Amino acid sequence: MVLLGQVRTPGCYPCSNSSPHENHWICVDGGSSAVLNEDGQSSTLPKTAELGSLWHRLIRPLCRCLYALLIFHIDITLAVRTKKYGSSIQDSSAALSASMFRKSLASNITAKAPAFVSPKRIVAPCKVENEAAHRWLEAMKNLSPPRMRRLQSDLIDDKSDIEAADINYRAWMVDHPSALDKFDKITEAAVGKRIAVFLDYDGTLSPIVEDPECAFMSDEMRNAVKEVAHLFPTAIITGRSREKVYEFVQLSELYYAGSHGMDIMGPVEGCNGFKAQGTKAWDEKGNEMVLFQPASEFMHVMNEVFKLLEKKASKIPGAKVEHNKFCISVHFRCVKEESWLALAEQVQHVLNAYPNLRLTQGRKILEIRPSIAWNKGKALDYLLRALGLISRNDVFPIYIGDDRTDEDAFKVLTRRKTGLGIIVSNNVKETNAVCSLREPDEVLEFLRHLVKWRRRRTSRLV
Repeated sequence: MVLLGQVRTPGCYPCSNSSPHENHWICVDGGSSAVLNEDGQSSTLPKTAELGSLWHRLIRPLCRCLYALLIFHIDITLAVRTKKYGSSIQDSSAALSASMFRKSLASNITAKAPAFVSPKRIVAPCKVENEAAHRWLEAMKNLSPPRMRRLQSDLIDDKSDIEAADINYRAWMVDHPSALDKFDKITEAAVGKRIAVFLDYDGTLSPIVEDPECAFMSDEMRNAVKEVAHLFPTAIITGRSREKVYEFVQLSELYYAGSHGMDIMGPVEGCNGFKAQGTKAWDEKGNEMVLFQPASEFMHVMNEVFKLLEKKASKIPGAKVEHNKFCISVHFRCVKEESWLALAEQVQHVLNAYPNLRLTQGRKILEIRPSIAWNKGKALDYLLRALGLISRNDVFPIYIGDDRTDEDAFKVLTRRKTGLGIIVSNNVKETNAVCSLREPDEVLEFLRHLVKWRRRRTSRLV
């Protein structure tokens, strides 16, 4: 029996874990194949195999074509309504209903086909002894951009998956419109208010790169950030160490918060009676600042864990451990995927001895931090308070970031019902941000627009 038109080298191949063939094997001899159970008895493939093949070859592409036509119709309708009635940063009822319709439609279109066994998708069952490490990997993979996972996967049958991703992204942008397209609306909301700008670094001011030591920002971006800092209070809040991000940015006009906000170099004199917490320090240019480190008692532990992880990771090709002071990052980006589990297990072996530390996942990265109630949202609150902007009604904070950890800052702005959160992403992701930008190049364009807008308003007042 020919198995779904696939030609395989004679031999036995393990079935996937999907029912009803757990612990079964497919044996191929020339052009025929059969399913063997654990006792070596032969059985035939289920009828659903033929149905699954029909679904993937004929029905699914047809459904996607219909889906694309319907989405195009929705876009035209929405554009007409927007032109007729105007638009705002807040979601309109038309946009919301369109978004709900798309989500409902997408869930129906992407419903699973009948279960079937395809040789192209067969993988040997993996016995996972370390449940925690396995969960970490699953969470980390889910945070990887879907389009990139598809392009790197050998499971792509055609371009339909990529086209579907583009359609989904356009639907997502109904709820998270481009900050460039909505720039006039954003500045209208900011008129008469004190703007403060907060920026992530990796993936926001610089592109994501294979080697974290080479995440350099462009000279154009540096000049734009410098101009922004001359016009508005500006800070960088990053998972990197404060010293490392300063080496990349090289601007003394900013405030810096490293280690996901656990290492803040802020203003000395608080406004409105606020007394800055921390100790006096001096930045790289000799300016007096206040150094605030809410996890300072963990410094010795973090140094110890870094040395252990560095030793463990040295056994796995491509693995890199980065010491970000109060955050240790284990990078998987240059590690072959078949070695990911081994690296995650090494991380857990070390972490088991330190119950006061916690682990979080990012894009091809695991991060170890102190278990304290502190994050980028808390750092944003601290800086707003230190700048005398926390209790004012005329404040408009703008926070731009691309990472899961930036969501804590977006939540702060949502809770305060002020300012604007902007997510940097070229793929669909769940976020508390209001607007979006695709990539660092668009961040650069947005910052330049902000500078030009403020200078125009200043010249008019003069």
